[in-house]
Amino acid sequence: MAQNFAHGNYSHTQKKARNSGGGRTPRDRARRTLSQNFLVDRHAVELVVKAAAPEGLVLEPGPGEGALTFALAEAGARVLGYELDPLLAGRLAARTRSHPRIDVVRGDFTAARAPREPFAVAGNIPYAATSRIVDWCLRAPGLTGATLLTQREYARKRTGDYGRWSLVTVESWPWFDWRLGDRIGRESFRPVPSVDSAILLIRRRPEPLVQGRRSWQELVELGFGGAGGSVRASLRARYEGVDTALRAAGVDRDAVVGHVHPGQWVTLWERLCH
Repeated sequence: MAQNFAHGNYSHTQKKARNSGGGRTPRDRARRTLSQNFLVDRHAVELVVKAAAPEGLVLEPGPGEGALTFALAEAGARVLGYELDPLLAGRLAARTRSHPRIDVVRGDFTAARAPREPFAVAGNIPYAATSRIVDWCLRAPGLTGATLLTQREYARKRTGDYGRWSLVTVESWPWFDWRLGDRIGRESFRPVPSVDSAILLIRRRPEPLVQGRRSWQELVELGFGGAGGSVRASLRARYEGVDTALRAAGVDRDAVVGHVHPGQWVTLWERLCH
């Protein structure tokens, strides 16, 4: 059964870039529409490549001018870049035409069909497309992992760095590990965005932590439904033995859903659904 990982977008309005006449050129408008902030810091590129540890096939959403594309290929990956901007796609395709490890496709990454062979995703992704790209990755059966340069706020929320956990992370946790990587300052991009970025690492687990996808989804979605104001109140509407399960998982009786660690949800599933 296809699993729903719907989630919100945390894109921010970026600083307006104006030309000397006080208006925007067509390229300025294209950059804003496509949420383009190009990675220009070589050290930042190296951090992304190190985190990705690329091998085999790597899909790159939004390669832009190719800074990360060439670095991934130099590290040994076969890179397939999807660039929505026709001008940038044409330029990068021309530059890589004779490169044996790089192919460029003009088109929307999130509309692409996932490869049948195992593959990874790595990229400095457009802020405005973060949610759709992450959702695509989580749904792709052959994905081994994703290394994504996102807004730092988004990466922190998805990895529990604020002390709270999101539905997206918890619902996908039995199949994917989420980790917060290095911070990449806004000065590493052109145009300079209004916020810092961070490397978000999503890795498929060798073996799922639970075997019942449907029962896991039902449990987690009920808990996040908010009925009664606590996880206990929400789960007691459907399950027996909730108090015993909460004690086994180390969850307080009055805990709100965002404070329950994904690992504790696994214990709850084992006690209530297994």
